[in-house]
Amino acid sequence: MIGSEALQERLVEVRRHLHRHPELSGEEVATTAYLRSQLLAAEIRLLELPGVNTGVIAEIGSEHGPVVVLRGDIDALAVQEETGLPFASTVNGRMHACGHDFHAASLLGAAYLLKRQEASLRGRVRLIFQPAEEKAIGAQQLIDAGVLDGVDVVFGLHNKPDLNVGEIGVREGPLMAAADGFRVEVRGRGSHAAVPDAGIDPIVAASHMITALQSIVSRNVSAQDSAVISVTRLNSGHTWNVIPELAHFQGTIRSFRDDVRQKVRQQFAQVIHGVAAAFGTDVTIQWIDGPPPVHNAAEWVPIVRQAVTAAGLQPVLPNVSPASEDFAFYQQHRPGVFIFVGTSGPQEWHHPAFDIDERALVSTASVLASIGSYALEHLADARVATEQT
Repeated sequence: MIGSEALQERLVEVRRHLHRHPELSGEEVATTAYLRSQLLAAEIRLLELPGVNTGVIAEIGSEHGPVVVLRGDIDALAVQEETGLPFASTVNGRMHACGHDFHAASLLGAAYLLKRQEASLRGRVRLIFQPAEEKAIGAQQLIDAGVLDGVDVVFGLHNKPDLNVGEIGVREGPLMAAADGFRVEVRGRGSHAAVPDAGIDPIVAASHMITALQSIVSRNVSAQDSAVISVTRLNSGHTWNVIPELAHFQGTIRSFRDDVRQKVRQQFAQVIHGVAAAFGTDVTIQWIDGPPPVHNAAEWVPIVRQAVTAAGLQPVLPNVSPASEDFAFYQQHRPGVFIFVGTSGPQEWHHPAFDIDERALVSTASVLASIGSYALEHLADARVATEQT
C-alpha cells in the first residue's frame, strides 16, 4: 500500500507532467491519454461515453447501490507562463494558470485512495476528469452524453490561493456567480468630423449607454444581493476626422441568484434600447449565455463538513466568488456541493505567475476520497431506512 509520502511524490510527478504539457479547452488529447494510462495502471475501470473525445470518466466501487460523482477539470489557458518554475509550460502561450493540473492530479490521488477501500464502498464513485471548463461547455457536453445517469449527488473542487493549505472552503447556497457575456452594436450615420450634425454619432450614444449601465446594479439590485456589470471593450472608427457609422462594446454580467440574473438582463436591454432611441441610433444586443450560479445544496453541506474533518482538514467559510464555474450545470440536474481548497498561492487565478503549494496535493486527494465515501454511507443508510419503513 502506498504511504502518504510516496503518494505525495507520485502526485507531484503527475501534476508537474500536466503542468509542462498544457492543452486548451477541447484539445486535451494528450492529457486524456495520460490520465487514462494512470487509471488503467491502477486497475481502475474506465467508462466510455458516446461522442466524448477528450476527458476521462472512471468508476470505483460496487455495481450496486448509490452513485456519487467527484469532478475535476483538466484544461489550460492561453496565457504565457511567467513563474520561472523548472517544470514550467513547454508550450508557448499556453499555461495551467487556473490550477486544473492540480485538480486532475488531486482527483487521481483520490482515485488511488478509493481503490484501496473499493471492497468496502457502499456503492460507487464516478470520477469525472472534465474537459473544456474554461469555455464553460465541457460539463454540458458530458451531461448530454449521459455522465449523470444513475447519479445521486455531485461534488467538485477548485483551488483557492487565498486560503491556506489544510483549509477547505465549504459554504451553503451561492458560492460562485452566473456569467453572462454581451456584445452591443450601435449603428448611427457617418459624417465628416467637422459637421457632426450631418450624421448620427454612435460613439456618443455608446458612451451614454455605458454610463447608464452603471446605475442598473446600484438602483435595481437590493443591497442584500450583488451583481456586477463590466464593459471590457469598446471599438469604433478608423481615423481622426471621420465620425464612423458603427460602435461596438462588450463585457460581462455577474450575479448570484437566478431572479437577479434575469432582472439585470431585462434592465440592461431597456437601458440600451432607451438610450439608442434617444440618440436616434439602431442597436442590437447579442447575449453569450454562461454558467448559472454555483449553488450548494443545503442538505449536503453538513456531510461535506464531516468528511473534511474526518480527513484531518479544517472546514472554513469562504467568501463568495464573482468568477463562474460550469460545475453549476451539474447542479441543475443533481444536488451538489462545490468546495474551495486552500493552496497558499502567490497569485490569483489566470495570472501568468499563478502557482499552487504542492503540499496541498495529498490533503486534497484525501478530502475528495473522504467526501466520496461519506456520501455513499449517507445515501446507503438513507436507502436502508426507507426500505425498513
